[in-house]
Amino acid sequence: MNTIITVCIALLLATPFNADAQSYPSKLVKIVVPYPAGGAVDVSTRKVAQKLQEQLGQPFVVENKPGASGTIGASAVAHAAPDGYTLMANDMSYSMLPYVFKTLPFDPEKDLVPVTTTMFAPYAIAVKADSPYKTLQELVKAAKANPGKLTYGSGGPGSAPHFATESFSLAANADMRHIPYKGAGEAMTGLISGQIDVLMSSVPSLISQTKGGKARVLAVSGENRLSALPGVPTFAEAGVKDWSILNFNGLWAPKGTPPEIIAKLQSEIAKVVAMQEVKTFFEALGGLPGGTKTDEFGRLVQSTTKNWAPVAAKANIEKQ
Repeated sequence: MNTIITVCIALLLATPFNADAQSYPSKLVKIVVPYPAGGAVDVSTRKVAQKLQEQLGQPFVVENKPGASGTIGASAVAHAAPDGYTLMANDMSYSMLPYVFKTLPFDPEKDLVPVTTTMFAPYAIAVKADSPYKTLQELVKAAKANPGKLTYGSGGPGSAPHFATESFSLAANADMRHIPYKGAGEAMTGLISGQIDVLMSSVPSLISQTKGGKARVLAVSGENRLSALPGVPTFAEAGVKDWSILNFNGLWAPKGTPPEIIAKLQSEIAKVVAMQEVKTFFEALGGLPGGTKTDEFGRLVQSTTKNWAPVAAKANIEKQ
């Protein structure tokens, strides 16, 4: 009799937890983007949020909370209730935080749990449309012949383009001088105005200026050319075979979020990014659909974070 009572109590205690997961979401879900509106993370997240809302019948609202290299928005989510109703959207920049800051208002390894990827975004290297460098080989040759003369821009020390360009410089043995700006928008302005020679960024961040005839992309990362830029070779095709960075956009949840809710989010997002409408939308941006399993995404974040160590050392990034 005592055994039966114990089992019944256990089932009763478990029922509300499982019921919450099964009925999730039952109210508005907020997705915090820790960057200004209009960037690749923001645009891709809004598309996914729109489809999740249609699919699950509850509002999925994107809130921009920029500042401090994305740590203000990330900290807000890390300290939110772990119930699945406050999430964070971010990209590869998240894996660089340990090399940029001495201390953080949250633990990036423990306080936020990876849920799934939404979009993968190949990286590209670009020059001004009328630049004398028509190919990647020409650019690398010039950088090797004149160490430190060619300049590249980024949204600031420790930003993703800063890390990515230093990583490329290591692979290509091409020394270029870093010109930091106050944001990605200013860095793009620096490129098209001729203040800098080179800008490396995710394809979604470069594609509008490229299609507008103001910038020329010399190479894209990944194994295959992109349908949005069919005439642009991959880095391997262009002669730098040992370098490829694929930026990832994804969602994180506060530590302690029920695993059943995380599993449901992953499953529903995988359905969303498999829709032809969403795939076409991402392709137009130069992106690829995500939907990665949660444990695989977690391993991706961990390995990416580890791989930035030699790049941070080479770039001599001073932690803030």
